[in-house]
Amino acid sequence: MKAIEITEFGAPDVLKLAERPTPEPKAGEVLIKVAASGVNRPDVFQRKGSYAPPPGASDLPGLEVAGEIVGGAIDPKQNPFGLKIGDRVCALIAGGGYAEYAAAPLAQCLPVPAGLSDIEAASLPETFFTVWSNVFQRAALGAGEGGPNETLLVQGGSSGIGVTAIQIAHALGFRVFATAGTDDKCRACEELGADRAINYRSEDFVEVVKALTNDRGVDVILDMVGGGYLPRELSALADGGRIVMIATLGGSKAEVNLGEIMRRRLTVTGSTLRARPVEFKARIAAELKARVWPLIEDGRVKPVLYRVFPAAQAADAHALMESSEHIGKIVLDWTAAA
Repeated sequence: MKAIEITEFGAPDVLKLAERPTPEPKAGEVLIKVAASGVNRPDVFQRKGSYAPPPGASDLPGLEVAGEIVGGAIDPKQNPFGLKIGDRVCALIAGGGYAEYAAAPLAQCLPVPAGLSDIEAASLPETFFTVWSNVFQRAALGAGEGGPNETLLVQGGSSGIGVTAIQIAHALGFRVFATAGTDDKCRACEELGADRAINYRSEDFVEVVKALTNDRGVDVILDMVGGGYLPRELSALADGGRIVMIATLGGSKAEVNLGEIMRRRLTVTGSTLRARPVEFKARIAAELKARVWPLIEDGRVKPVLYRVFPAAQAADAHALMESSEHIGKIVLDWTAAA
């Protein structure tokens, strides 16, 4: 099969098209003929040498794919969605997505939502699994001290994660705020359902969310920045609020007031998804199928595609990802000529 290899750690041009053996699915896995692969920030970190795949995972980048199940022994006990050979699916995987074929745990495969293309479906798993597990499971939006009227602040609202979090929370009836770095990106966030998007280059998000919540603050913050943002985010939280961290683009260290955390019953938590066991990801998949897939199929939540590249142009896709010019997702098309 054709695949995109990381020939050495470095700039986007270290990504090269190569020949690899087609993977053999292990027990509990299926083989997917990949039509499209999503591009995510962790792929960039892996290319640079700062995010190694977990033990046993493919060294090829790529954490999400969409295509057709073409092989593997399907165990009915691990098949909650009744999938079979020939079905179109999208899947979350721990690596190996930048290839014509990928092995995926059956429990992490979801049917392509009705009406979506493979390219659209390939943009779903990584961000949807991440947002659901962090905002709705770990931070429990809607189940805290603010009750069903809780509010969410999404840092980096125009990213793939951001557009997913905004749409799901809005569709489920929550009030959502977001930050972004340009007025155009802020408008895009508001078109996707954010009640107010804040240009962090010209506005102070703490002051804005305080004003928008009658000085109460927000209940949950989804943070991809870390570093110096964390103390400010604590100030932006309502009593009993939660910050859930999924990346540290602004740095991995911060100085915080522990007394404030105790006095105001605040929670700072976080997670990474890639190395978690299949059983954990299967629970997320089940909740997505029950709670979010219907929102996609009735049009209340939509894939947000910024650009699709032929798979052979993966280096260009990474360059675009690193520019942060995009709004939404970047996808590689394995059916397109270079």
